[in-house]
Amino acid sequence: MASRNVGRRRADGKGNRRRALDIPSGQGHGHGHGPGDHVVDTSVVDSDAVVARRVRIVVAAVLIPLITAAVVAMIVLWPGGGVKVESYQTGTARGEVTSVKACPDPKDKCDLATVKLSNGPDKGQTVPVQVPTAGGTTIPVKAGQTVMLGVQDGAPLTDRYQYVDHDRTKPLLILALIFAVAVVALSRWRGFAALMALAVTAVMLTQFILPAILKGSNPLLVAVVGGAVIMTIAVFLTHGINAESSIALAGTITALGLTALLGWFFTGLSQLSGLAAEGASAAKAFAPDLDLTGLLVAGMVIGALGVLDDVTVTQAAAVWEISAANPSASRRELVAAGLRIGRTHVASVVNTLVLAYAGAAMPVLIVFAIQDLPTLSVISTESVAMEIVRGLVGSLGIIAAVPLTTALAAMAVADRSRELVASPVEPKITPST
Repeated sequence: MASRNVGRRRADGKGNRRRALDIPSGQGHGHGHGPGDHVVDTSVVDSDAVVARRVRIVVAAVLIPLITAAVVAMIVLWPGGGVKVESYQTGTARGEVTSVKACPDPKDKCDLATVKLSNGPDKGQTVPVQVPTAGGTTIPVKAGQTVMLGVQDGAPLTDRYQYVDHDRTKPLLILALIFAVAVVALSRWRGFAALMALAVTAVMLTQFILPAILKGSNPLLVAVVGGAVIMTIAVFLTHGINAESSIALAGTITALGLTALLGWFFTGLSQLSGLAAEGASAAKAFAPDLDLTGLLVAGMVIGALGVLDDVTVTQAAAVWEISAANPSASRRELVAAGLRIGRTHVASVVNTLVLAYAGAAMPVLIVFAIQDLPTLSVISTESVAMEIVRGLVGSLGIIAAVPLTTALAAMAVADRSRELVASPVEPKITPST
């Protein structure tokens, strides 16, 4: 039997003997299993009548009302069409650079590229395009490369096209293909389901969350509603519709709401305007009514979604495996064991999240390092304080998700199948795959 403390008894503080909690060896829901390890089959927990009854209560009392509210709110907030700003509705084109030379006037600080158009009404024609080189901030354009161009309708052909950026479609598609193959090769059908969930996330972001915010809806409300719908689809699609997934989803949505509340409170307390965020000034210029403060909090919520999913699913699975190994484990024992697993997971995940936000702010931090400003002065600037609030609020949401999900899972599976206590049955063990 792949568990520790099997059949052992220990004394409590009063000298009484009680059964120790069985915890499967290699516990951690898939972390660190070696070729010879075994995992406990948790299907015995899902099929347990006691667990099914308790989970139905959680689903009826928590999940169904929350998911229903999210779906109704999404329908009400759905933006429809017409969210683009007129000044952004310019034509686009692509073309291959055939030659590059310096602009005739040295004061222009640009290169003059000859581009053969590969799409659009002028496809096949060769046009001159100026590529700025001031300050060396752009990557030089070379012959044979593909570039993206803006189109000024009605202008003469020689002035109609403007350089926008390098065309990176091909390398991005190659990277995405490698990623998809790696995910499916490692996780098989579950990996394929995860890719489908990723596609749903992309659709929700581009078709609901961003357009609804541009339409004038409250960004925080849109992020919470969209996040709840995304997590519902992602969890059930990736992990199946079962008791364990339902508990994990309940913990995810609850922690998501707490993250939004903390983000709203500390953004206001820290007097963050959102103007220091990358692209905020441009967005405000094209959409003057855009709520940048709400957009900042919405970004915190969306940024924490993926990590919340990982933490809650892992915690629910950990409690399920412990219960499969020891059906008579009490709620207190399950919570204690689950939290021991959660502490290690949270320690690494929180560090990952904070470092991710710090990495996004590296250019700003470099500027402050060059200026050699006092640390407290740097921290108080909005561009840095914004990233600190993002990282810490997201981390608090993750920390809260561990006890919330563990408590819900323990409530569902504690003291299940009491008849097994009188005549213990070895839990089914299956080789890890």
